[in-house]
Amino acid sequence: MEVRELNIFMILKSVEHIGIAVKNLETSIRFYEDALGLKCYKIEEVEDQKVKTAFLKLGDTKIELLESTSPDGPIAKHIEKRGEGVHHIAYAVDDLRAALREAESNGIQLIDREPRKGAEGLNIAFLHPKSTQGVLIELCEKPA
Repeated sequence: MEVRELNIFMILKSVEHIGIAVKNLETSIRFYEDALGLKCYKIEEVEDQKVKTAFLKLGDTKIELLESTSPDGPIAKHIEKRGEGVHHIAYAVDDLRAALREAESNGIQLIDREPRKGAEGLNIAFLHPKSTQGVLIELCEKPA
């Protein structure tokens, strides 16, 4: 298999957050606050993704805890297959549409061909782990 040089990483700005799939949001928040000393600053439901999220901050990086709101939601399916734990790594980009075009032109399989609304009002899109070394990657853009 030929390995091509990818240029998408030239447009990544920073790690936006690390998404962690959990069975119980309240229990997980207590762990992160009590055992690790982090503070939850926001809880939000994203209905179209069938998920409830909680955000904690560590330096400049956010931790996003994800609890499914439906047994058929993507987080529930992830936990059923792989258990609780790291679900995705999210990277901030300035221009999400350009990042998706660049990713696709470099042979990366897109889950989302167009940006959609995510938690905290971000525009988001996912890259398929089959073409990203087994890691689900989320690209995030702050809306203008």
